[in-house]
Amino acid sequence: MKTAFVAAFLSFAPIAALCQTVTVETYAGPAEVPQRPETVVALDLAAIDTLHALGIAIDGVPALVPPAYLSAAMEGASPVGSLFEPDFEALAAMAPDLIVAGGRSQPQIASLSRIAPTIDMTIWGDDLIGQARERVRAYGAIFDRRAEADALLAKLDAALVRAREAIDGKGDALILLSNGGTVSAYGDDSRFGWLHRALDLPEAYPDITAETHGESVSFEFIAETDPDWLIVIDRGAAIGQEGEAAAVTLDNPLVMGTKEGRAGQIVYLDSAAIYLAGGGIQSMQILLDQIAQAFQDGASKG
Repeated sequence: MKTAFVAAFLSFAPIAALCQTVTVETYAGPAEVPQRPETVVALDLAAIDTLHALGIAIDGVPALVPPAYLSAAMEGASPVGSLFEPDFEALAAMAPDLIVAGGRSQPQIASLSRIAPTIDMTIWGDDLIGQARERVRAYGAIFDRRAEADALLAKLDAALVRAREAIDGKGDALILLSNGGTVSAYGDDSRFGWLHRALDLPEAYPDITAETHGESVSFEFIAETDPDWLIVIDRGAAIGQEGEAAAVTLDNPLVMGTKEGRAGQIVYLDSAAIYLAGGGIQSMQILLDQIAQAFQDGASKG
């Protein structure tokens, strides 16, 4: 019965209830979108992050335990499947005016578009900051929140300046992702590379292979590289997975004997903000403020 129910709704493309449209930039290129949609579903955490920052209520979200800073954004919204597998029956019954997809839900966009107007707001590639700005402007146009969007972008610019000033002259860094006792390194052309590029943060090891899941490295590699700073992302903490915490993994003689280990210059980022909601305007603000504070504190200790 459920299959037949979903098929009935997917057999036609619904007509948007709202007449006015606006053209905005998406990951897939320019798209014409209903303006001021009333019932909104967001299936991407970066989108939920930015929509919430703009004061936009979200009616449908993935069924998951959200990062703490997004709890209010998702409170009261109806669960409509997972990040990877939307609940098409629930979505059809909700009849949203707009579905915002992207990232982990990107492969479902064609099917979602048969239920309601759907935009691909994935943030991926070399220019995370630039794409994040585009998303803020697009949501501002869609929901008639342009002034609010401009204010968020001005705040982001100020955070970038503060972080660059805090980092300037403080040495190089190595970005690590810890995952249950193992570690991978990420360079400036990786998914986390915007921290190097946008902040003018020198790489401790410029020859890291660019891969989605990073380059697996040993503690001996970290010791030999001997960076001034370690920037650490704890994947297990980000996804709520049980296992060895990053701080425990890195608490060993090889790491603690490096410059950053001796100086205490190991920065444990808000892992959910960067790993799950990367490119969200709030997540970037959290991370930039955290980095600026860490580098300032490290300099004062020195």
